[in-house]
Amino acid sequence: MKAVSSLPEGYREYYSLNLQKDKKKAILVNGISLVIAVVMLVPMNFIVPISSLFSMDAGIVAFAVRIISFSVLSVLYLVIHELVHGIAMKLCGTQKVKYGFTGMYAFAGSDDYYGKKPYIFIALAPVVLLGIVFTAVNFFVPTEWVWVIYGLQIFNISGAAGDYFVTLKFSRFPKDILIRDHGVGMVVYSRNNN
Repeated sequence: MKAVSSLPEGYREYYSLNLQKDKKKAILVNGISLVIAVVMLVPMNFIVPISSLFSMDAGIVAFAVRIISFSVLSVLYLVIHELVHGIAMKLCGTQKVKYGFTGMYAFAGSDDYYGKKPYIFIALAPVVLLGIVFTAVNFFVPTEWVWVIYGLQIFNISGAAGDYFVTLKFSRFPKDILIRDHGVGMVVYSRNNN
């Protein structure tokens, strides 16, 4: 189902979520993110010690380049993550995507309504696409660069906790749901309000 610009007749609000306002759910999502990050960080440290990131064997300049690269790539990653959400929205028929940053969350949103399957595609597109890219790149970088790329992968996988949360939540909702994701929050509508 392609995105629709207006809510069909008979649909009523079924569920809403705004992590900016719902502090309990924000804590839950951020807690999930932290757990995922730790689960990814600890085992990898046994394969390639994180100390390799801080190695100065190649000199202070090489160390500085890695740290600056990681910082710049982290910011760039946030932008690309949201652009991938936006591209997925466009693929689902959206005409206009809105981008923003609230201080706590970067977002891509729209005034359109999406069916369950298209919305799950939109939610998971960045974590899947960028996860494949980071995994492939990590096989080709020198050891001292592994944690630069793997750090971005940790951001990717753990930072998508909100996307996982809505995917799991919405997958249990009725088949007819329509989701309007305005960026910092979303409202789910259904004809079946049971």
